[in-house]
Amino acid sequence: MSLKTRVILVLVIGTVMGLGLSYSGGLVVDKQPSGHDDSALTQARLFTEVMDRVKREYVEPVDDRELLESAIRGMVGDLDAHSQYLDADEYREIRISTSGSFTGVGVEVSEVGGIIRVITPIAGSPAARSGILSGDQIIAVDGIAVEANRLQDTIGRMRGRRGSKITVTVLRDEGAIDYEMRREVIRVASVHSEILQPAYGYIRLSQFSEATARELSRAIDELHDDQGGMLDGLVLDLRNNPGGVLDAAVDVSDLFLDSGVIVSAKGRTADSSFTRSAHRGDVLDGAEIVILVNKGSASASEIVAGALQDHDRALIVGTSTFGKGLVQTVMPLSMGRAIKLTTSRYFTPSGDSIHETGITPDVYVDDTAGFPDLSLAGEIDRENDAQLLEAMQRLQRRRVMHSSAQ
Repeated sequence: MSLKTRVILVLVIGTVMGLGLSYSGGLVVDKQPSGHDDSALTQARLFTEVMDRVKREYVEPVDDRELLESAIRGMVGDLDAHSQYLDADEYREIRISTSGSFTGVGVEVSEVGGIIRVITPIAGSPAARSGILSGDQIIAVDGIAVEANRLQDTIGRMRGRRGSKITVTVLRDEGAIDYEMRREVIRVASVHSEILQPAYGYIRLSQFSEATARELSRAIDELHDDQGGMLDGLVLDLRNNPGGVLDAAVDVSDLFLDSGVIVSAKGRTADSSFTRSAHRGDVLDGAEIVILVNKGSASASEIVAGALQDHDRALIVGTSTFGKGLVQTVMPLSMGRAIKLTTSRYFTPSGDSIHETGITPDVYVDDTAGFPDLSLAGEIDRENDAQLLEAMQRLQRRRVMHSSAQ
């Protein structure tokens, strides 16, 4: 290993460990380390030793930059399934995905225990149209096996030129299935609305982007205009919604609440511990709400469902949600890079953490195959979608109860 590389390693490791290391023809420690510091120094020496061996003896030449970047990626990625190091291209894509569009197959994935699993295909995407389902395990892309703990590599391989062919292989019920499709520009559309029947509206959110709350508010105004007055009830469909921007979930919840906590988060720093509360102003003026959820409803979807459930503002119908109760913060670094780091656990207004447990519906109704429609703007089925039918019956029943009470 070159002298320059050793100097860089010593300075970096010394800074991180806070040991006051300096280099002058050798390693000088200005205090005798003990306990935790001694263990960290031992690991630092091991890191240097391993890097030296790899540099000298790996079958192919590997430069210092590649090795160090891989070490950084591994350090962050090993923390949990959601934290990751982002190079310049990855950071650019994560910014686009929350506010614009990207080219790929349109599938939201997560890595747990080295397994890359589909949270949900994005509505209307090639992945959704081909038949890929929430819960599928991705095992290969274009015939090349997916490696454990290589989430970003897998995502990168599914991205590519618009119109180019790709084969994604998934494992479902112990059987491998190949799905062939072409990459497309995935537009980040998030809101679809229509009238279910007189005085009752339906709105589906496919994800939570920076514009979702604004689009949702506009959609509700349009439904009111179509009815010539306020709605009596609304079905808010969050099925297969993988989440997105936390602030968008807060803003969406705030549209339906007059007061109270929406979500709180606890982390190790002041910035990562916070409470977000509602402001006065319910866009539905108290009209009944039923929220539809399933195992593809995750993260920001669970914030909305949990907040409205805890405040008795909405009835939750469907199946238990995904159970992602962690907050990731994207932290810019030098040269256009960043890290996406889990910084908080979030809690519903009642103080519950839904991580790995999910939101439990008030009324359990199993999924009906094919619903909701794979296209965000697709026709809803008022006859065969069991969860939607239950939602409508509950809305009408609650309206009758309120009328009787009056």
